[in-house]
Amino acid sequence: MIEKYYLFYILAFVAEVIGTVSGFGSSILFVPIASLFFDFRIVLGITALFHVFSNISKIVLFRKGIDKHIAFRLGVPAVIFVIIGAFLSKIVPQVELELMMSFLLILLSVYLVFYSNKTIETSNKNLYTGGIISGFLAGLIGTGGAIRGLTLTAFSLEKDIFIATSALIDLGVDSSRTVVYFLNGYMDNEFLITIPVLIVISILGSWCGKLILYRVSQQLFRYIVLGVIILTSIVQVGKYFL
Repeated sequence: MIEKYYLFYILAFVAEVIGTVSGFGSSILFVPIASLFFDFRIVLGITALFHVFSNISKIVLFRKGIDKHIAFRLGVPAVIFVIIGAFLSKIVPQVELELMMSFLLILLSVYLVFYSNKTIETSNKNLYTGGIISGFLAGLIGTGGAIRGLTLTAFSLEKDIFIATSALIDLGVDSSRTVVYFLNGYMDNEFLITIPVLIVISILGSWCGKLILYRVSQQLFRYIVLGVIILTSIVQVGKYFL
């Protein structure tokens, strides 16, 4: 059991570093990793708590870069719909939704990689829409950061602003769904022993990600965001058919 958790912690650290560098958080990597060790309902609870501390770390590390305009318009609908999604997570089948989301993300990301001069329209409407979809999916299947990442990518934000703004939005999302998951009974004693270590991992992973980020160009940063989305989406699709 101890060895099993060692592997879990190592993979969680890698997910946190990559999530920081990519800018949309580690949940899209952390959820499938945690699913190898815990029941999916427990995974939702672990992910929410882990990301509360992860986002606080990022806000502290990148605190000078928050775009309040985007954070408000993307964050408010995300918080509202994560609550709805979290309540529905008790009754809606997860696998089919994950598969649909993965296919959609692959198509969108490939489009943005090969047509890098084109982006999603930078409008308030798309901020609200991105907030609704990312929040709802975060509550329902544990990860919506990739949708938020694609939405933010359209605004061509500087790296610090991208990460800090995304982290602030995600903090509201994760704090809200943590409460709902607790009410749903997802906070099982089985995973509580992992929380102290995950808090340390969230801080160290965010810090290491920041060090790497300052060595990466803006263009490469964009490709990292899209590349990680494509890669993890393919893994999710592969899990469904294997």
